Amino acid sequence: MFAGFDTGEASVNGQTIHYRSGGQGPPVLLLHGFPQTHVMWHAVAAQLAKNFSIVAADLRGYGHSSKPDGTAAYSFRHMACDQVALMRALGHDRFHVVGHDRGGRVAHRMALDHQEAVHSLTVMDIVPTHLLLDNLSKEVAEAYYHWFFLAQPYPFPETLIGHDPDTYYESCLLGFGAAKLSDFETDALDAYRTAWRDADTIRGMCADYRAALHIDFAHDSQDHCRRIDTPSLVLFGSDGAMAKSYNVADTWREKLSHMTSTAIPGGHFFIDQSPDETSLALETFLSGIT
Repeated sequence: MFAGFDTGEASVNGQTIHYRSGGQGPPVLLLHGFPQTHVMWHAVAAQLAKNFSIVAADLRGYGHSSKPDGTAAYSFRHMACDQVALMRALGHDRFHVVGHDRGGRVAHRMALDHQEAVHSLTVMDIVPTHLLLDNLSKEVAEAYYHWFFLAQPYPFPETLIGHDPDTYYESCLLGFGAAKLSDFETDALDAYRTAWRDADTIRGMCADYRAALHIDFAHDSQDHCRRIDTPSLVLFGSDGAMAKSYNVADTWREKLSHMTSTAIPGGHFFIDQSPDETSLALETFLSGIT
């Protein structure tokens, strides 16, 4: 995986952010979601690197990036600052940002807080945070129960997950992803297992979800009526929980002024299930931006 890419760690924004970089052309930042790491992008990154300079990074709390203490450290605002600082450290003051799941929420916050840095925004298989939490349906609550389990006070979820992290996190890959373990590359699964078996990573991922309820919801409430004018792409899995419960594109229309949307075959983890279709959708969108 990531043949020809460089591996690095950058000390930025008080954190250590782990990343892979490769390719040549306009810069693109790829941000992963829960419970994965930057490794989820291995197939897509290889395709995009033919025409773009790719950076795939671990969010704070995940993978090989640092894992600070406390819920307040895990707001999407802090995570966005990390990644903007990383790109600047790599010489990219303005770049395309692509985020799946938690990474999509970080990317959305980045476009709100750092408009000067974001050349385009792509969010994958999410609806706006405020909408999901403020208008929670029983179907979404059942499929996305982990939002509320992980957000319980420390150390309750950490203790339960820590007894068998593989069973818990693999159930997340399957339970709300409309996926099979065979949809994930063996090397990628090995990388995820190595990451989520670490007690600090378990703690960091729980803190991420605590911050969503206690911090990010308030931030999104403050920005509820703001629109992002940068070119934007909304991708979602045609068989995923979000597509079954929402018209995903419609949930973003009032927030993204210049938006296109596409359904990709698969569930929540369509990037792993349909990497070629995902790469084509991204390359078509990114190549059309001047």
